[in-house]
Amino acid sequence: MKTPFKNIQQLLRMNRFVVLSVIIVSGLVSLVSVILVVRTHHQALNQAFMVSDQGDVIPLKLIDQRENLEVEALAHLEQFHRLFYEVDAANYEQHMEKALWLGNASVDALYRQKKAEGFYNRLLQYSLVQKVRSIASKVDLQTEPYTFETVTVFEINRGSVTDTYELTTTGNLIHVDRNFPNNTHGLLITNFFENTLKRIENYESREK
Repeated sequence: MKTPFKNIQQLLRMNRFVVLSVIIVSGLVSLVSVILVVRTHHQALNQAFMVSDQGDVIPLKLIDQRENLEVEALAHLEQFHRLFYEVDAANYEQHMEKALWLGNASVDALYRQKKAEGFYNRLLQYSLVQKVRSIASKVDLQTEPYTFETVTVFEINRGSVTDTYELTTTGNLIHVDRNFPNNTHGLLITNFFENTLKRIENYESREK
């Protein structure tokens, strides 16, 4: 014989079962949702930028960064060397400010050394123009930090006289957070060093 009390007990047990089931299912759904969000976030971090054939980085394009590491590294090195070595009396301060975003303290130390030696004062005093003619880099991408060697050919225009030089620089590249527009490739030059500098005779005839 069923009593109202027993019916109430059955209803309470059923309600408890339903509530626990809802809580468990909700918890599982939330856990799965968090996992999916985390996976999507990591995939977005690795596939949120595209590198054009000129080496420019365009955000919000889905492409694997690792496939473009060599393109980005070479573009980063070319951008830095062009900023650091293509200078004149009007632009050197702006170029140095941008170049220092692309390298660490070793780049800053070299800049300060050149400044102390009066290089930039001579730019101002004699209205010199230092123009980059070519940049060729080799990067070892086997392990990070990545080692590189860059050969930069530049000319110094002294009015009626133009001298051409070949400079070899070395250093390492490491990954850092991308910074738009200051460091779009997310790479940083470390241990930067000017190895050899030599004057080139008849550079124009060599190019031909």
